[in-house]
Amino acid sequence: MRRARVTVAYDGTDLYGFAEQVGVPTVMGRLREAIEKVARGPVEMVGAGRTDAGVHGWGQVISLDLPETLDLAMLQRRVNRMCGPQIAVREMRWAEHPEFHARFDAVYRQYRYHVLNTREPNPFAARTAWHVIEPLQLWAMQLACDPLIGEHDFSTFCRRPKGQENPSMVRRLISAKWSQVDGDVPGLLRFEIRANAFCHQMVRSIVGTLVEVGTGKLHAGDIRALLLQRNRQTAPQVAPPHGLVLWEVGYPTSLPTSSPTTSPTSSPG
Repeated sequence: MRRARVTVAYDGTDLYGFAEQVGVPTVMGRLREAIEKVARGPVEMVGAGRTDAGVHGWGQVISLDLPETLDLAMLQRRVNRMCGPQIAVREMRWAEHPEFHARFDAVYRQYRYHVLNTREPNPFAARTAWHVIEPLQLWAMQLACDPLIGEHDFSTFCRRPKGQENPSMVRRLISAKWSQVDGDVPGLLRFEIRANAFCHQMVRSIVGTLVEVGTGKLHAGDIRALLLQRNRQTAPQVAPPHGLVLWEVGYPTSLPTSSPTTSPTSSPG
């Protein structure tokens, strides 16, 4: 057996998230079924991060062990025929390091969130962007990102995982920015955020709060006060899941032996 590294994209609209669940379609469940059918045996897969129901993926990474004699190009083609177009394996290759672990070896996760800021809806963006009718001030939303950068307790913007006593909500946010997307979809705004790890609903909660700043219901200066309160009840709305995409997972160029000491506790969606 040999460790493989797989990069996966998926439209999460009709899926119940990334992680396997009994009786409902998920990304991992569909992939496992297809890979095991081709490989003719059970496989154990690990994802870089969990995404909730309705959340999409472009750069999700999976690690798993496969027979060394297996033709990965053939496996990729057959899995894509079985799972596509809803789920697509973008890349499948042997890992550079025999101990590669998609979750524990990741040094950052990057998400994108799309907001359609127009009066009228756009059918071609309906599955991948949150439609906000009220005019948004992009400069204010960008200014409100500044207090979030760095290492903080993000309890205000995180849903605490069930069954865990006093879980840490401290995360290191590397970057966060808003931009207007030029192209064929007028009014499309993009939020990009990168951190060492995210807690449950963190990205969607931050987006919902920043949109409140964009509409003028909050001021950019309110963000630091919200962050310091560490109180989930004080955060404004949570943005809907369909605008969120797990865009990229970053790894060091030279991977050490995997260690579970820096794993995220839950999904950001």
